[in-house]
Amino acid sequence: MNRLTIALVQQTCTNDHDATLTKTCDLIRQAAAKGARLVLLQELHSGPYFCQTEETTQFDRAEPIPGPTSERLGALAGELEIVLVASLFERRAAGLYHNTAVVFETDGSIAGIYRKMHIPDDPGFYEKFYFTPGDLGFTPIQTSLGRLGVLVCWDQWYPEAARLMALAGAELLIYPTAIGWDPSDTPEEQERQRSAWETIQRGHAVANGLPVLSINRVGHEPSPDPAASGIRFWGNSFVAGPQGELLAKASNDQEELLMVELDLSRTEQVRRIWPFLRDRRIDAYQDLTKRFRD
Repeated sequence: MNRLTIALVQQTCTNDHDATLTKTCDLIRQAAAKGARLVLLQELHSGPYFCQTEETTQFDRAEPIPGPTSERLGALAGELEIVLVASLFERRAAGLYHNTAVVFETDGSIAGIYRKMHIPDDPGFYEKFYFTPGDLGFTPIQTSLGRLGVLVCWDQWYPEAARLMALAGAELLIYPTAIGWDPSDTPEEQERQRSAWETIQRGHAVANGLPVLSINRVGHEPSPDPAASGIRFWGNSFVAGPQGELLAKASNDQEELLMVELDLSRTEQVRRIWPFLRDRRIDAYQDLTKRFRD
């Protein structure tokens, strides 16, 4: 199978979990009706981005996996016979929570999960308060459509994560994302941030000879802190080919289904002319395991 139709679901989210999830499911149905066999959802897609403040009541949003939301999404994947990549706030145990991507097979079963490894802690993105760093490593998830290298948001800034997924046999790099602007930033600063976000991920495509699919949320979400300005999620979900070329890109302010047909055979073609894996100096990389080289 060399060609694969993929859909990225870029949407707004509200505090109404059921309404937001229903909209998500409607968009998944639309994607399948248009021929998508792999459908990708953004980070924490079933509600608002609750990490703008630190509040213990927000832990009530978490669910076990399997749980109500994963069971609903799995049933839909099975009905539509698609592979679906979702993103959930996982309650693993009392006081132990993860930011977890779940991959559903075409029969509705869970093919595998990935727990976000890199956890940010910045103004408006207080994720270390909520999420325990992942403990499953960088392992692709095997599906009937191939090996999916699923990573989550902050992971997308780290070339090490993309490389380890590639070395483990990932055929696609997938980044469910929730990233946006502080509305008080200047337009110039906002564009620098968005451009850096896109550039680093396209770099992962080039360095590893793999397609990259990045799915971001969109729309302004107010902060629970009345003194804060909230986050304007910048959308711009995109698909890049194995040479970093942009194959499809969404807007910065609209909900949309971003559809693309990938030619999976291009990875082999590109890696033959750019054999980066062949020329790696694995005998000289020991210092990469240090925090900093003094």
